[in-house]
Amino acid sequence: MSTAGAVVVYGATGHTGRFVVAELRRRGLATIASGRNAAQLEALAAEWAEVEVRPATVDDPGSLDRALAGAVAVINTAGPFALTGGPVAEAALRAGIPYIDVAAELEANMSMFADHAEAARKAEVPVVPAMAFYGGLGDLLVTAAMGEWTAVDEVHVAYGLSSWHPTAGTRAAGEVSHERRGGRRVRFADGALQYHDDEVWEQDWEFPEPLGRRAVIAEFTMADVVTVPSHVDVREVRTYMAVEAAKDLAEESTPEPQSVDALGRSDQTFVVDVLVRAGGVERRATARGQDIYAVTAPLAVEAVQRVLAGRTRTTGVASAGAMFDAADFLRALAPYVTVELPR
Repeated sequence: MSTAGAVVVYGATGHTGRFVVAELRRRGLATIASGRNAAQLEALAAEWAEVEVRPATVDDPGSLDRALAGAVAVINTAGPFALTGGPVAEAALRAGIPYIDVAAELEANMSMFADHAEAARKAEVPVVPAMAFYGGLGDLLVTAAMGEWTAVDEVHVAYGLSSWHPTAGTRAAGEVSHERRGGRRVRFADGALQYHDDEVWEQDWEFPEPLGRRAVIAEFTMADVVTVPSHVDVREVRTYMAVEAAKDLAEESTPEPQSVDALGRSDQTFVVDVLVRAGGVERRATARGQDIYAVTAPLAVEAVQRVLAGRTRTTGVASAGAMFDAADFLRALAPYVTVELPR
């Protein structure tokens, strides 16, 4: 496969990166694998001979420039994104190509909007952070649920995961995020992000069948508190996590995900249930699928294809819901994701 018009995957040898490379290849898109570990990249090249390898490190801007040379876009899958997001995005802006990442780290997402918005706007280059299961999917569901509404009072995003076997990258990113906020928790209320030390608490959430009523950790804050308010006039955004999944994540002995099918997916299933309220009226949108890491690949690659085709609503730094036609994007994720949207 020629690398003309190729998409660079930075962090290609990681768990999510491999899913992204596979999805690009499945869609017939030329792919360049990049990242910090040259030996692992060479092993990947031996497995996928038509994928070009270009090692690069975030502390060497020249190596990033060489990795992106001649490419049409870059997908950053290498966490912690607090360390990689800025340098790779800056390299993309120097190259004049779209940047997409799969960061779930709140601080990395906030930094992308705060630090790169002006440069991306001036360059007229699309930059889409958090284009993943956490952040992108919820933001698309919220935007689709809102429909013609331009403002809402509340947004609630509940994650019903059958389990959560975190990758080493997820754990590393979580540690960096925890350190950057000094161990505090965060919520979006009264129209702003608020840091606090309140105790964790549980409540029940009525998920659509087959999950039904489940216990969730309330204010288990995810990237949605950054992505949604970036383009939605909203006073409160709350996110919730199934207790079983939260316990898996908290337990240090929980193993990494194990493949159970030909696509490399784990047996983890998920339901993301979104509720938006405005003036006493409620609307819901739901997504179902398998393996939160695997489903990130079609989300990121669909975003790349739409950006390259000009199927976007803005430029510069923007979340998924602001950048794309949310309902149309969600429907395009079949068969990986099944969605139910308001009629």
